[in-house]
Amino acid sequence: MRKKLLITIFLFIIIGISMCLYIYKGHRDIESETADYVVTVNELEREFTSNDSLAYIKYQDKTIELTARVTSIDKASNGIVMSEKVFVAFKNRLPQNIISGKSLKIKGRFLGYDELLQEFKIDQSSVVH
Repeated sequence: MRKKLLITIFLFIIIGISMCLYIYKGHRDIESETADYVVTVNELEREFTSNDSLAYIKYQDKTIELTARVTSIDKASNGIVMSEKVFVAFKNRLPQNIISGKSLKIKGRFLGYDELLQEFKIDQSSVVH
């Protein structure tokens, strides 16, 4: 009887630890991941215009690489706007070498499309050299 009780407790502990490890996974390191998609702003627009449901399934929470012109820099929110249609939030702090009007290649996690502001959202971004 005591042996069965110990085995049962041990199994519950193993199952509990396994569930915690499954539910509370570690944070992703987007900077070290390879990009799932290399896209342009026009491609994103075209796909979301033609079928936004499929585009969300394709891009949501995926690592994308995007090259576009920097149209504004927002130091307060640690982000930039690219091609007037993509808001990019950086993982740490805003890189110093970003210049408004210049082309920039970034890699980050695609969050979605904000219909109110009519812009795409990318976070955890870093500059690709």
